[in-house]
Amino acid sequence: MYPEVRAAVEADTPTDFRAEGFDLAAHREKVRRFNLKQSREEVAIATDLDAHGVPCRLFTPEDAREGVIVHLHGGGFVLNDIDVHDAVCRRLANRARRRVLSVGYRKPPEHPFPAAPDDVDTVIGWLRREGPSASYAAHGDSAGANLALVAALRNPGFFGAVVLIYPFLDPTASFASYTVGQESGFEPREARWYWEQYAAESDWTHPDVAPLNATNLHTLPPTFVATAEHDPLRDEGEELARRIAETGVATVGVRCLGQTHGFWRHPEFAAAEPLLRQGAAFIDQHLS
Repeated sequence: MYPEVRAAVEADTPTDFRAEGFDLAAHREKVRRFNLKQSREEVAIATDLDAHGVPCRLFTPEDAREGVIVHLHGGGFVLNDIDVHDAVCRRLANRARRRVLSVGYRKPPEHPFPAAPDDVDTVIGWLRREGPSASYAAHGDSAGANLALVAALRNPGFFGAVVLIYPFLDPTASFASYTVGQESGFEPREARWYWEQYAAESDWTHPDVAPLNATNLHTLPPTFVATAEHDPLRDEGEELARRIAETGVATVGVRCLGQTHGFWRHPEFAAAEPLLRQGAAFIDQHLS
């Protein structure tokens, strides 16, 4: 690990979601308030919207180009929200010089699968009927990358590009990086807890839960997949990129050396800003 990443991992106190009496609602609120206190870049406009019942926030940068990036936040499907990702969406909008629509999908365990992907479909339907006449890109990190990928697979032809940051794809945790990545602070038992909240185990092979099982990867638009070297999710993301490329879809896969899961959202990590700009550049290349 790079020094600043190692220091962050060593300083972190893992949250035991399985502990008896754990207050998930209080934890979510603590994380939300902490993130809202962090510095945020200015954008021209930040507007809260209602997309047929799904809360969204639209970030419009100065001198916005045509095109809209639909962002799905990470957090193991269970955690985080529009407020937690407000700062990174502002940075993404400013780097891409395009509007970013951050989607506040419903979360488990209160709203298990298929609530989240259904909410994303609702937003896409709203954009088709009431959104700007523009090209769209799907963008997400971790569990949000899963949802972005599923959205593109469920709605072929809608997106002109897909950007996936360390996607969370395999409920079975069957790839080797789940062993080599344990020093990252993102433990396999934590990953399993997220999957257990998100979907019944009988659904873990469903392609809308585990899109590595999808048979229509060939319908995707150009796709960018980023992984982190010291991330349990590394191998499943790289396997996804390989499978997409083998269908003939234009695919770019990058591995960020020395990094661990979650770094992309935090600008204090040296690799975060370059990766943010890479994703923005990929979208710029493929959106008209």
